[in-house]
Amino acid sequence: MTTYSPPRPVAAVQRQTLRPERTERPSVFGTTILVVGAIYCLLPVLWVLVASSKSANELFSTFTFLPSTHLVENITDLSAYRDGLYWRWMANTALYAGFGGAMSVLISSMAGYALAKYQFVGKKLIFNCILAGVLVPGVVLAIPQYLLLAEVNLTNTYWSVLLPSLISPYGIYLCRIYAGASVPDELLEAARTDGASEWHTFSRIAVPLMGPGLVTVFLFQFVGIWNNFMLPYIMLGNDRLFPITVGLNGLLNQGASQPAMYTSVITGSLLSVIPLALLFLTLQRYWKVDLAAGSVKA
Repeated sequence: MTTYSPPRPVAAVQRQTLRPERTERPSVFGTTILVVGAIYCLLPVLWVLVASSKSANELFSTFTFLPSTHLVENITDLSAYRDGLYWRWMANTALYAGFGGAMSVLISSMAGYALAKYQFVGKKLIFNCILAGVLVPGVVLAIPQYLLLAEVNLTNTYWSVLLPSLISPYGIYLCRIYAGASVPDELLEAARTDGASEWHTFSRIAVPLMGPGLVTVFLFQFVGIWNNFMLPYIMLGNDRLFPITVGLNGLLNQGASQPAMYTSVITGSLLSVIPLALLFLTLQRYWKVDLAAGSVKA
């Protein structure tokens, strides 16, 4: 007689060996490229900072990156030039860049929003014309703009620099792309259903959602106007209307006969960079991602 023996149970579950996750090490080649790029960008800034601390004699007689102690003196001399004309140039530049950038953002946001959210005859043609305008350098348009403004006697005025800077094809293009991606149609339909006007829908719903894109457009336009040289150089003849770029160019031309002006030009260049750096540091916190995330549920 055979005895029944039950099947032997499985002794144990084999343990799985957990392999540690592989940590990606930064590429030596990629790091080297980044370091070289950073040095390439920061080296001119370092040179301006060091050169602005030197006197006129030390500027050409000492080692390039050897700092000195004449920065405050150079700033004082620059401020005393023609009763503070440099600071008037700085104020003019802030006016051109600030007002021009703000108005350009307003116009670009409205145009981009309309192109993204409305259907009308000629929409594709208008957008293609704007894309073509992005490809045209601003320098090419300087002479035609001068001739047009001369017909209405606006040359050599603040408006001759402000008016051409109000329309930015690249800003309109960015706003159109950003409005199409960040402003859900469902929110707009809900606002219209509740009786909101089109302006209320745009200003209270679309603009906050487009905030990061509008900050980007403002920075691009502000920096572009701040650094613009050709347009004000052609439009303006009164040096009290000059922006900082044209004013420093005039000081540089005087350096051929007055070498002491070179230190003023370098010091002025250093001071002109500070507002741009402060602007970037101030506005970078407004670059947020996924502002509209969760606003519309599927």
